[in-house]
Amino acid sequence: MAHPQGQRAAAEYLRQLLLKPGSYRDAWQQRVARPRDGVINQLAVAEVIADHLRSSPLHHGGARMLPYQLRDIVSEALSGRQLSVGALQLFGGAFGFKDHELDRLQQLRMGSRRIAVFAGREAVPAEGELTEILGPRKHQTVSLHDHVYVGADGRIDRARVLQVVEAIDQGVDRIPFLCDTNVLTIEVGKGGKELSGEVRQIRRDVFFTEILLSRTLDLGETLALEYWVSYRFPGQLTDKAEREFRRAVMRTVSNLDMRIQFDQDCVPAKIYWAQWDGIDGGVVEREAVTLDKELSAHRYLHSVEKTVVGFYWVWGE
Repeated sequence: MAHPQGQRAAAEYLRQLLLKPGSYRDAWQQRVARPRDGVINQLAVAEVIADHLRSSPLHHGGARMLPYQLRDIVSEALSGRQLSVGALQLFGGAFGFKDHELDRLQQLRMGSRRIAVFAGREAVPAEGELTEILGPRKHQTVSLHDHVYVGADGRIDRARVLQVVEAIDQGVDRIPFLCDTNVLTIEVGKGGKELSGEVRQIRRDVFFTEILLSRTLDLGETLALEYWVSYRFPGQLTDKAEREFRRAVMRTVSNLDMRIQFDQDCVPAKIYWAQWDGIDGGVVEREAVTLDKELSAHRYLHSVEKTVVGFYWVWGE
């Protein structure tokens, strides 16, 4: 049975998928004379679903379905008042949602606390500096692996993160998670229990939540944690911010392993491993790298402290 709060969370994720630059948004926006930023035209969405029903032999009676007959279903789903399994299937089939997106929608609908949706307009502002938000340091990262995927449209799509944490205090049951506004969702896997449920905006472009661990760690104990992050970049591929993946290390991280993989339909002309002068500074060091046969680049660092490192790339003509 769907959870009321879960339906609202799933509806928020559904809205963000339809607003995310790419094929989903293009499908309904091309039916709107004057699209408005951040606003979903529900009749246009209904038209996409109606076209799908008319062309699908699996939906009996779909050939006679008109967009206005679907407006209530669309409205109820996007508002979170009534988001049924059938409605999710309609949206998924009409827009071609990926399997992991449909699975995430269903988990959210059922009230899963292992997934959080980052939506700026619903984040709760908070005062204070970063150190005041995080409080005293209670863990350190023993190893960190980022595996990043860049899609066929040239946008960073998602990342799988493997992190081994060590408690440097007694009773560590959570770790902080910080991200910028390009992050759409975080989903915890092995080693994670759930998310704290609260997303706070601690700076203009930085959000904060907490990953609750599957068990409480005593001093010196370690835990392997796995989680996935999805992104919603605007799609301005000439913007350098959309042609880089960086890891900002505010304290110290040991055994940093970063791998970035590109889709075969969108391969960069050049790619570099680089170090930046802080979050807002420019590149201070760089090294050209070569993609392997899997169209990926990889770099391992034994220790990183108070710096920003990662990959950036250049598209061809």
